[in-house]
Amino acid sequence: METTIHLQKDAFSPFERILVEHGGMTASSFLYPTGVHALRIRNRRGEMVLLPFQGQQIWSARFDGRELTMRSMFTQPRATRTYLENYGGFLLHCGFTAMGVPTAGDSHPLHGELPNAPYDNAQLYLGEDEAGAYIRLGGSYQHTVAFNYNYLAQPSVTLHDDTALIQVAIAFTNLKNTPMEYMYLAHANFRPVDHARLVYSAKASPATVRVRRSIPSHIHPQPGYREFLEELASNPGLHHNLAPGLLFDPEVVFYIDFKTDSAGWAHCLQVHPDGSADYIRHKPAQLPKGVRWICRTPDQDALGLLLPATAEPEGYSAEKAKGNLKTLGPKERIEFTYELGSLSPAETAEKAALIDRILAGG
Repeated sequence: METTIHLQKDAFSPFERILVEHGGMTASSFLYPTGVHALRIRNRRGEMVLLPFQGQQIWSARFDGRELTMRSMFTQPRATRTYLENYGGFLLHCGFTAMGVPTAGDSHPLHGELPNAPYDNAQLYLGEDEAGAYIRLGGSYQHTVAFNYNYLAQPSVTLHDDTALIQVAIAFTNLKNTPMEYMYLAHANFRPVDHARLVYSAKASPATVRVRRSIPSHIHPQPGYREFLEELASNPGLHHNLAPGLLFDPEVVFYIDFKTDSAGWAHCLQVHPDGSADYIRHKPAQLPKGVRWICRTPDQDALGLLLPATAEPEGYSAEKAKGNLKTLGPKERIEFTYELGSLSPAETAEKAALIDRILAGG
């Protein structure tokens, strides 16, 4: 049994109000001073704030007494479709007609139309499954451009009662009677922790953890940056310990070939000095490109521990030339799933042991 609550924009006000209580969880609605509609879902271990009508972003996540979300120049979300005018959320969906940094031959916006897409509707779902009570946000966005595109995006974000892990799924349906090309990337932005260790289910070699050497047009590197990229290219393990002095300014991007467990999951940890961790897992069979993005500057501090994707984020033309574009057939539907959040020290030890077994071939 599942209960559905249809969210209405006029139910959101500057004064936060509880919409529903379910098990040990609550969901409340409010309006940011910028006019952006927000939904706060709390459980026993923390909370997340979502933007149900703007990209269905997870704007922030705080669990186990710790802020998981990147540090940015934005103290609150802004009502805009422009990517860099509202950049600082914990999770943004990117794509779907194109994704990444546009080059001279591209006309698509940075990371596509999805990050701040205006959602037609949004719903809360209340239920219980083998993992316990849950609250789920869902919704739909139809992207239609005459003679070009017509597809439906349907994301969902689920939080159970006694966990600091968030389950994410997003489905796409091609509504046209002809095939469409697509690209998708899940831009998950954790907050880096000084002296944390990166542990993940991939061999750290120049062949399997590759550094992007091209520099996007909106990036302006400082002296020594190109030399740092060359050093990482020959020894990618240098980035596994997040020492404060490493030159992730303005950013460094890696492309990673993951190994999986017996269920098809690849795993990534940022293990903190206290033994807790940030965590994300995905299925490379669904999202074959593993992207890591690190940006540590005086104004932004972000760890894209893993951005699971269908293509690398170099823009439509470059990815088409590489053969990385996917195709969705007429009326065809596809779904991607992944999980991210926080782990306690005991949970971290279990995941680290699993990663060891994967890398050992067990």
